[in-house]
Amino acid sequence: MRNFFYLLYKSFVDVAALIVVLFFFQLFVIGEPFPDMAKMITGLVLVVFGLFVFMRGLEMALFPIGESMAYSFAEKGNIWLLVLFASAIGYTTTIAEPSLIAIAGKAEIITNNKISAFGLRNAVAIGVAVGIAIGTLRIILGHPIHYYIITGYITVMAMTVVAPKEIIGLAYDSGGVTTSTVTVPLVTALGVGLASSIAGRNPLVDGFGLIAFASLAPILSVMCYGLLVL
Repeated sequence: MRNFFYLLYKSFVDVAALIVVLFFFQLFVIGEPFPDMAKMITGLVLVVFGLFVFMRGLEMALFPIGESMAYSFAEKGNIWLLVLFASAIGYTTTIAEPSLIAIAGKAEIITNNKISAFGLRNAVAIGVAVGIAIGTLRIILGHPIHYYIITGYITVMAMTVVAPKEIIGLAYDSGGVTTSTVTVPLVTALGVGLASSIAGRNPLVDGFGLIAFASLAPILSVMCYGLLVL
């Protein structure tokens, strides 16, 4: 029970700053009391408890699964099977992301069906899959991550010049919605597990960074999609 309350306390600390900001702006900037304080407090309690349950679930399930799968694929010695698995994880978790579904639906309505919601979701998901595949290969090959990131952002800036202006903002937003609550922990666990299973790799230096690829690649894929449909 002591450990339970300690973890619950840590979850509260994680959202404490958000609570302070909400109360400060509501009471001192807007200058109005909360319309329903009871619901507000109940909602905050549920957020804290939900975060606690979510983090425990990650620690108990997703992180061990991602790391064990990375170990298993590394032991098999089949690089392309590992890359295919990483890509499949990226695609399937992204295509079902609720925030991406919402954005894609709005984009379809605003553009009068010039942009297909399903097409946009696939463009983003494919971008994530490709990005994670490249990130996985980087870990296997041991290349420094900054070379890839710098090259990626230079390419993004170049694509921004030639892409249709209607798609640019949407493309940059798409890079953000890919960092979902399922993709991030599972992909991070995959990267750390893979780096831990390869001799000479540092899990801290080499294991992290896959999410950067998952956020960068969709920007390019959506811009390419825009060039095709707009």
